[in-house]
Amino acid sequence: MLILLNKPYGVLPQFTDQSADPRPTLADYVKVKGVYPAGRLDMDSEGLLLLTDDGRLQARISDPKHKMEKTYLVQVEGAPDAAQLAALAKGVLLKDGPALPAQAELIAPPDLWPRDPPVRVRKTVPDAWLRLTIREGRNRQVRRMTAAVGLPTLRLVRWQVGAWTLDGLAPGEWRAAD
Repeated sequence: MLILLNKPYGVLPQFTDQSADPRPTLADYVKVKGVYPAGRLDMDSEGLLLLTDDGRLQARISDPKHKMEKTYLVQVEGAPDAAQLAALAKGVLLKDGPALPAQAELIAPPDLWPRDPPVRVRKTVPDAWLRLTIREGRNRQVRRMTAAVGLPTLRLVRWQVGAWTLDGLAPGEWRAAD
């Protein structure tokens, strides 16, 4: 079984929370037993999270050696220039080593659901949207990559993993993959 979930912002990407002040978890959205996340999606990121009960499929999706493409829509602070986009496409140097080259392009603001809470808007600082496709899945990698080129991430939405997309799923909704 494979489930596609549009994980809302602020939801812990696991089924339980051991903290003293419980936060929303996947259990608040998916009532299917025996499935687990295939890959990570930070609490402050939103979008496509794949859940499966198939260990082999989970490994194929999440293990970097398989280099499965992941596409993100990224709202960044600043106005990206050609050099910043070229640096992302070449692969930037991160503290834990160089990131593999990415596909990076400036896009028009996508038609997304409003985020709760909304992204902070600063009238004196422009923002822009990028479509960024990577083949790795290191911890907070997209955020670290955009920061490395001087474009801090304001909002991060994973739109696609491999052939699976978020199309038609509102935040908190899920469907079984075909």
